[in-house]
Amino acid sequence: MPRRVAPYGSWQSPLSPDLLAKGSGVPSELTLDGDEPYWLRLLPEEGGRYALFHGRGSGVSEVLPPEFNVRTRVHEYGGGSYLVHGGSVFFSNFADQRVYQKSSDGTPAPITEPGTRYSDYVYDAGRNRLIGIVEDHTASGQLPKNSIGSIGLDGSPSQTLISGNDFYSNPRVDPTGSRLCWLTWNFPNMPWDGSELWTGKIAGDGSVGERKLVAGGKAESIFQPEWSPDGALHFISDRSGWWNIYRLADGEAEAVHPMKADFGRAQWAFRTSTYAFESERRIVCSFVQGGTWRVGLLDPGSGRLKPVRLPFTEISSVRARPGRAYFLAGSPSEPMSVVELNAAKGSSRTLYRPEVPRLSAGFVSTPRHITFGTTGGRKAHAFYYPPTNRNYVAPRRERPPLIVANHGGPTSAAVTSLSLVFQAWASRGIAVVDVNYGGSTGYGREYRRRLNGRWGIVDVDDCANAAKYLARNGKVDKRRLAIRGGSAGGYTTLCALTFRRVFGAGASYFGVSDAEGLAKDTHKFESRYLDGLIGPYPERRDVYVERSPIHHVEKLSCPVIFFQGLEDVVVPPTQAETMVDSLRKRGIPVAYTPFEGEQHGFRRAESIRRSFEAELYFYSKVFGFRLAGRIEPVKIENLPADA
Repeated sequence: MPRRVAPYGSWQSPLSPDLLAKGSGVPSELTLDGDEPYWLRLLPEEGGRYALFHGRGSGVSEVLPPEFNVRTRVHEYGGGSYLVHGGSVFFSNFADQRVYQKSSDGTPAPITEPGTRYSDYVYDAGRNRLIGIVEDHTASGQLPKNSIGSIGLDGSPSQTLISGNDFYSNPRVDPTGSRLCWLTWNFPNMPWDGSELWTGKIAGDGSVGERKLVAGGKAESIFQPEWSPDGALHFISDRSGWWNIYRLADGEAEAVHPMKADFGRAQWAFRTSTYAFESERRIVCSFVQGGTWRVGLLDPGSGRLKPVRLPFTEISSVRARPGRAYFLAGSPSEPMSVVELNAAKGSSRTLYRPEVPRLSAGFVSTPRHITFGTTGGRKAHAFYYPPTNRNYVAPRRERPPLIVANHGGPTSAAVTSLSLVFQAWASRGIAVVDVNYGGSTGYGREYRRRLNGRWGIVDVDDCANAAKYLARNGKVDKRRLAIRGGSAGGYTTLCALTFRRVFGAGASYFGVSDAEGLAKDTHKFESRYLDGLIGPYPERRDVYVERSPIHHVEKLSCPVIFFQGLEDVVVPPTQAETMVDSLRKRGIPVAYTPFEGEQHGFRRAESIRRSFEAELYFYSKVFGFRLAGRIEPVKIENLPADA
């Protein structure tokens, strides 16, 4: 069948906005109860509820009644929302943040009181209790207090076990039930800046004594401590410049397999796992090089690592039992799915694939990892998605519009599993480049720390240079460059539009426009994050003002569209609304799309669908291409009538 000639941006795509909404519910928070995997899945069609699923044999079933939403708000980003032990399910319910227990044949019942949030709990078999992270919100007008505490399951009172520091994570009981390990850090550090690994002995009354600092510090990041089946403490440290796996032997930390690769991630959410013990002699691990995740089998005794060849580029939530490992895995053409690995054979099978549209090869844009020059003679990295649609070809000599995507965090990384949004752009004839700017994870500690004190500069330069690199090489139209991002990525977007003259349009999703406002009005976990990214506040208020787009609106002259959840406590709606009002008064083309009931990140089907439609319509008006199908218009103020 001959391909139709049509301008970039106007191609008919198989990915409708409705399919984008339906396909956004991928699995997360995979865990095991014995041999059986459990996971959460976002249900956009049910108001963004997180449902708990259980895989048994060839069947998959939902575990809890539909009135429950399994999601904790500890640190606001959550994670570690549930635990299954011996068929009993313990979980945090989003509506009231209480922990509920559901036995194998019963209905869920609360076991904690309102006002306190819990996360990352483990079962302490010797004392029939849960041990986990506690975030106390009962003191009005004050920052919540974080600690490690217990929840008695036999009527015994709860206990505060570890307290006094600003943050805690990863409480883990050793195989004998006699020792506890945990991570902790204090302001102004984030866990990827520096954290400490402690151990303690669990006494007969359940308290924790004989506490000892065994690794970490203010400038060393520790990630995912785990006890091996024979009781040896393992953990990931970046002391070498890379997040590698270490083992504690005779009180000293020794690298199991030194490697120029990151085995760890930025700990935004609890219970993030990149490795697990299949046995005393085998660790199933994941690691990232060049932005791509891989799986390996690591012998902790010899230090030998055997890579496993799998068709995946993104790996998370690694769990294991004897003979088997389980993880979430995806690729540019496949969504994150529940995968089982036969550790002896190195073969895998997919246990659960979410209801995401299957795209034929002619509609899948395969991202290419690119490295390009940036400010200061350095190199930066990105994934480039060229326009791809087997039914269309563009007119001769036309170059496609480009959307520069930048991830949130900003201490995070571009994800290489199937992105329906990126594929929806690419199959319509719009190129995308997903930038791993300086400050991103996956390229070692030095690269990650490039952003220290330079947020709003390094990230902006790298995004601008990615666009210029592609334009210079004839891949995209230099007159039709857009930039988009959410949260911290929204800040980078607004800074790029304000302080650079590279982009012709932008889309900010719950983005930061006022760094000073964020420093004064956000949640505890990130309340001192900007100390490292910009400088201490209020001592360096001048820098905050200098790098805040809201104070330099006169420099922004191109159209911008804003998307904002009205219940967002991480980046409050005032950040977007103040910016919109300023642009409106200056006569700059601007659109604002708020969403009732949404927090930080959109989870509802109608929000996902509408935000994509509005952004696509916005670009079509700004860059002058016709849309292939009908889309509900969005109001763009100050846009010339002939646009």
